[in-house]
Amino acid sequence: MTIYKVNSIGVICNNEEGVFIKLEPQFIPALKALEGFSHINVFWWFSDFDSEQFRSTLVTDQPYKNAPEQMGIFATRSPIRPNPIALTVVEVIKIDYQNGIIQIGYIDANDNTPLLDIKPYTPSLDRVEVPVVPEWCNHWPKSLEQSASFAWENEFNF
Repeated sequence: MTIYKVNSIGVICNNEEGVFIKLEPQFIPALKALEGFSHINVFWWFSDFDSEQFRSTLVTDQPYKNAPEQMGIFATRSPIRPNPIALTVVEVIKIDYQNGIIQIGYIDANDNTPLLDIKPYTPSLDRVEVPVVPEWCNHWPKSLEQSASFAWENEFNF
């Protein structure tokens, strides 16, 4: 097995002060020209789920109420995976270029979660006009905006 080196470039803060990304000082210049993008793709590390046990779990019992009784990890958005990498599209509220802070609307990461990378969301590469999903989840919202008011708590078995 080949080993790859991945370095954190900052942290995700999700606390009483708000929801934001804080870059390590050496990565602040990488923010140049990010203004104008309404959304970014945030790659982060499920650090709370990084163990041999979680990394070796490949099948899980029904995580979603209407899903098949068992699902492969690659058919879920579970934090339990061979490489605990997460991807979340987030809305950019404000960028503080001086301090390397990006205020964002929401992210499903815990406070002080390691940040791996940021890429601008571009519809020509990231948007699929007519995505197809399995029947058991085709009632889920069709956009990030609609997800904000969706009763997600009624969808999960945990």
